[in-house]
Amino acid sequence: MDALDDAGRAAAMADFDTADRKVWTYLPGARPGVAVRDLSEAARGALDELLGVTLSAMGADRTRQVMNLDDVLREVERSAGTSGWQRRSSEQYWVRVLGDPDDEVWAWHLGGHHVGIHATVVSDAIAATPCFLGANPAVVRDGPYAGLQVLREEEALARDLLAALTVDQLAVALVSPTAPDDIATRHDPVADPGVVPVGLRYADMDRHQTERLDALVRWYLGRAAEPVADQAWRAVSEAGIGEVSFAWAGPTTLGAPHYYAVKGATFLLEYDNTQDGANHAHTVWRDLRRDWGTDLLAEHHARAHP
Repeated sequence: MDALDDAGRAAAMADFDTADRKVWTYLPGARPGVAVRDLSEAARGALDELLGVTLSAMGADRTRQVMNLDDVLREVERSAGTSGWQRRSSEQYWVRVLGDPDDEVWAWHLGGHHVGIHATVVSDAIAATPCFLGANPAVVRDGPYAGLQVLREEEALARDLLAALTVDQLAVALVSPTAPDDIATRHDPVADPGVVPVGLRYADMDRHQTERLDALVRWYLGRAAEPVADQAWRAVSEAGIGEVSFAWAGPTTLGAPHYYAVKGATFLLEYDNTQDGANHAHTVWRDLRRDWGTDLLAEHHARAHP
């Protein structure tokens, strides 16, 4: 905030309890806050540091890559004569700070096309969800960045698990021959786990298979800083890891439209790659207790008003 001018602070700052605190989207378009394009060099450096301490090194790197991918998409669409290519830019992202970082409770958000980073800080604890990252193109096929796949692990780890399942297990995990056109929870302020399919249970997998499911879940949680990711994993385990399930929709062949979901008592993960010829991916991690700091805020208010 110190690196912003008066106009930047006026755009970036909002009360913590502002009515739209939980309103978000991953579609292109302006957001509340100050745009990256309007930041000074010093402010951009401070934002990069803030991203680096809020997320893990991997999470921060992937977020930067998704933002930079909009420059690639801009050139792809411009070359193809696609209308609206001008709106694609790595600078078309918005930063917002809710509340005062000197207070016990505050939050900050980074949003724009395919980026939804939401951090809620309560004393010395952080909630890092909803956490959305997308990629269009999912795999860059032409030009100097050909072969770039920003969300490579999110697909590869799920396919590793698929390949380890038996025929009978696949029959349970494959919940539909057709993939949905987007993640089921979309950009809902409160995620409804009931709209996410249930597939093959963790308890019905062998150790070889559960290790692969563990790796997939930990990869998503690993977008957050290590203490936050570790806390989230403990919550998954303590809530009954045997009931965590893995569901796949669509063909399992490479290049075909596909979707998967991992769901447990405390969290859900969704991935889809169906749009633009199955070359446009969405991924989201929702914490059913801590999205927007819900549990942390409840604990804070209980301490403050016993």
